[in-house]
Amino acid sequence: MGRSAKIWVSLSALAVGAVWLAGCASTGGGESTVRVVDDLEIERYLGTWYELASVPLRAQRGCVGTTATYRLRDDGDIRVYNRCLKGGFDGEVSDITARAWVVDPQQPAKLNVRFFWPFKSSYWVVALDADYRWAAVSGPEREKLWILSRTPCLDAPEFQAIYDDLERRGFPVDELRATPQQDDEGRVCEVTLGPKMAGE
Repeated sequence: MGRSAKIWVSLSALAVGAVWLAGCASTGGGESTVRVVDDLEIERYLGTWYELASVPLRAQRGCVGTTATYRLRDDGDIRVYNRCLKGGFDGEVSDITARAWVVDPQQPAKLNVRFFWPFKSSYWVVALDADYRWAAVSGPEREKLWILSRTPCLDAPEFQAIYDDLERRGFPVDELRATPQQDDEGRVCEVTLGPKMAGE
């Protein structure tokens, strides 16, 4: 297995980022059952998403500029392409592809993702902007969490609102780490919310 595959294989277990599902889990606070987005339109969700923050995997250490790109396959499933740069914006590209599919057509926000046979993982879209500008992804146990955006940067007040909503719902926002991104003009964007985010 190549270095890039090793870096991203752990993502399959948690599967950007990716990275679409919701299940049932009890927590000390927030919702007792994980809610997913109603009536997710898969075709609108396709395209590239920038990871603004995540509960990181060990394999993601040193990653910046992380993106997930989704394309529709001829068979109706979804091609997943995850990419990041290791060690900085001029670092080595680390990437991997995967396959995703909707588990139940009645709940399109719940998907499975497979990077390597026979392993699969859940990807649940638990929050989504009305215009599909940002999304939050988790799973049935809330042990993973990604905040994604269509752009490398998101206004601080808007990100704070997303963060606060996820916190109220019992997601592990205190474990989030910021993912540095870079816009078209070379400016670095990095969210700074939460006591353990950005730079730790």
